[in-house]
Amino acid sequence: MIQLNEEIRASLQSALKREWLETNGLGGFASSTITGLNTRRYHGLLVAATKPPVGRAVLLSKVEETLTLDGRAYDLSANQYPGAIHPQGHTLLKQFRLDPFPVFVYEVEGVEIEKSVFMIEGENSVAIEYRAKSIEGKQISMEVRPLIAFRDYHATMHENSSIRSHVHIESNIASVSPYDNMPALHFAHTQGEIEPSGHWYRDFEYEVERERGLDFTEDLFNPFVLKFDLNREAAIIASTERRDINRIDEYRSAEIARRSATEKSSPVDDDIVRSLVAAADQYIVARGEGKTVIAGYHWFSDWGRDTMIALPGLTLVTNRADVTRQILLEFARWLDRGMLPNRFPDEGETPEYNTVDATLWFFEAIRALIAYTGDYQFVRDNLYDALKDVIDWHERGTRYSIRVDADGLLLSGEEGVQLTWMDAKVGDWVVTPRRGKAVEIQSLWYNALRVMENLARHFGDGSNEKRFGEMARRAKRSFNQSFWNEEAGCLYDTVDGDARDAAIRPNQIFAVSLCHSMLTAEKSRRVVEAVERHLLTPVGLRSLAPGDAQYRGCYEGGVWERDSVYHQGTVWAWLMGPFITAYIRVNKSKQARARAVEWLRAFRDHLSDACLGQVSEIFDGDAPHTPRGCMAQAWSVAEILRAAVEDVFEIKPSSRARALEISAD
Repeated sequence: MIQLNEEIRASLQSALKREWLETNGLGGFASSTITGLNTRRYHGLLVAATKPPVGRAVLLSKVEETLTLDGRAYDLSANQYPGAIHPQGHTLLKQFRLDPFPVFVYEVEGVEIEKSVFMIEGENSVAIEYRAKSIEGKQISMEVRPLIAFRDYHATMHENSSIRSHVHIESNIASVSPYDNMPALHFAHTQGEIEPSGHWYRDFEYEVERERGLDFTEDLFNPFVLKFDLNREAAIIASTERRDINRIDEYRSAEIARRSATEKSSPVDDDIVRSLVAAADQYIVARGEGKTVIAGYHWFSDWGRDTMIALPGLTLVTNRADVTRQILLEFARWLDRGMLPNRFPDEGETPEYNTVDATLWFFEAIRALIAYTGDYQFVRDNLYDALKDVIDWHERGTRYSIRVDADGLLLSGEEGVQLTWMDAKVGDWVVTPRRGKAVEIQSLWYNALRVMENLARHFGDGSNEKRFGEMARRAKRSFNQSFWNEEAGCLYDTVDGDARDAAIRPNQIFAVSLCHSMLTAEKSRRVVEAVERHLLTPVGLRSLAPGDAQYRGCYEGGVWERDSVYHQGTVWAWLMGPFITAYIRVNKSKQARARAVEWLRAFRDHLSDACLGQVSEIFDGDAPHTPRGCMAQAWSVAEILRAAVEDVFEIKPSSRARALEISAD
């Protein structure tokens, strides 16, 4: 449980930087600040995934609440309007906690009003409950005014005459259907009285969007008013389904039990690990009959690269190998010309194939599955032929000039495209093009070849075992000849013909952290030392060394300003995972693990700082390393969790399943 008390009233601006997130296993979510004041266009009580896991739309933005106590009215909500915060219900907010879902506790004249919010797993449904305490002899009621948006979650709504204001009322359900291209929204409610309204609330301002240089104003529509007698418990379920409000206790109990079971699956009795296990669950969502991974909240969909990197931490460390298999199968369906999709767009099912590394991380995810489960049969029956086809495509060449060069290393890149994970692009400007041979791509390519060599050996495929082994050895020789920078004592970031990029970036850490490494023990040690010296912060690795002329230590401003520094010094939390793995691998000692424990402990405060219980995507490169970007990122959670369990606490995959880690390296 995360609980905040005096932090709320001490500073409104500080409170507005703390956010909460509820998810529904479909890609939909509910989210806001701990005050209930929305600061993003992505905030909303029901952001539904209309085409799971995408097609997300803000249906219910928020509810305005007015408490009446012995005839006196108190507004509990808060909004940013031009030049003013109104109402100021945050001044009545005594406590916010995650227990296990968001609970707001207001205090008015000695009376406590507790409001809780939770989503129902597998549905575009959100439940809001109200309970009043210490109300003996008092007359107490609540007026709730839903504010709806019904728009794509990347956009904002503005007053218009196209909206249908009609409210269909029957029994204890009020339904609205404002636009033809959106689902209807049904409000099941307890003993409330309903009065149609039909008013626009104008000029909400979203400060975070203002800071990001995006549209930050919105108008919201109030279709009706609900009035409750708070001498009894009151509740609302807003849903694209017609829910039975009388089952709300059942829904709540089921959700508490589900979350409790998730937390109990933690492989380590450690508070940070348990928190990360709970956080990991929020990224695993449905895609058709299978599963996929939401890369980050609020605005990312499912990305191939992010999914493959995050899989071991999200699913294998947490004993959910069945989910791993489902996701691997789902993505394998989309292999095309030897490439895994990089992204499934929000607006449809046509994937984008514009990454060189997502497919290579696919091999590593499969290696990890076998390491944890020993399930060679699954790989043989479902994936091995596809993996061989991937290697074939890379040998003969596929999109974006991705192909094996004469030296056995992997070439990639064309003018105007960004193919590695450092993929920021501003207009036609690719900020970090990294064309030619990028260091982590070679590390992943070699790792994939060794994985294939060992799979072929296990499956009795002698000719391919020999072929993959020879390809790996050729790549290893060429890599050590081309990439070692003796002057800096580390690896070049990219090699393009005779050009060498000596910028010190974190990409070289994968040459040490991946299961199969091309480096000697001494070179591995020097790489780790260089990365620690130049790039390590308490919350991850900088994307560029501060001494570099291109370094930028603060991620802020409009779209151009932010994208131009995305990989030019910004700290990435997910890189702490491979760094810890590499550090412990080259410093095999209790002292090394003790240092890694301290690095993990640095995330304790962060779990109560930005999105409560989650890990942010990025941080400023300069101290105090302010959280930025997505407030909750899958690979940030997954890689820190994986490294904590496997490397710090030494909970390794079963030795019977580690055959893929034995090779001729």
